[in-house]
Parts: sequence; structure tokens; C-alpha cells
Amino acid sequence: MSLEAFLVLAAALFSVGLYGALSQQSIVMLMMGLELMINGLLVAGAAFWFYVSPGSADGQVLVLVAVTVMALEMAMGFAVVTALFRARDVDLTDDAGDLKG
Repeated sequence: MSLEAFLVLAAALFSVGLYGALSQQSIVMLMMGLELMINGLLVAGAAFWFYVSPGSADGQVLVLVAVTVMALEMAMGFAVVTALFRARDVDLTDDAGDLKG
């Protein structure tokens, strides 16, 4: 595959994630949109890294670390959303607005 194909895939992932993050009021759907946006950035970063320096595995290690951190971040986010839903029966972003500072 060419670099352009990877960048089109990354742009499509980022665009779908941006639409999902901006159009949804559900906290879970918002988090899924953010996850898609981050995945698009990772695909673009990995593609650039592969085409700049295909011989080294540094880019693969960086992507693996980033995916691991994303999985941990999403698990913590879903745990907070689950606790918020159980405590206050809140599942929309507008209802969770009173939790600021």
C-alpha cells in the first residue's frame, strides 16, 4: 500500500471520530469518537514512520505503547462513566455538567 492510502484511511478514521464526538450526547459515544480520532492519528503516525525509516522497529514500539496507553485510558474512562451512572443515573454529557470543579 502507498503512503497516500494510509493517510486516506487515517483521515477517514479521524473524520468519523470527529463527527461522532461532536454529534453525540452520550458519554460512551463521545469516548468512542475520541478513540477513533486517536486511532486515525496512530495510523498516520505509523505510516509516516514506516515510510521514513522502514528498517527500524522504533515506530512499531511507539504504536504498541500508544495502543496500550489508549486501552488503559478507555478502561479508566468507562469505569468512571459506570460509577457516575450507578451513583447519579447520568449518561448524557449535559447532565454531567454539574460535576465541574
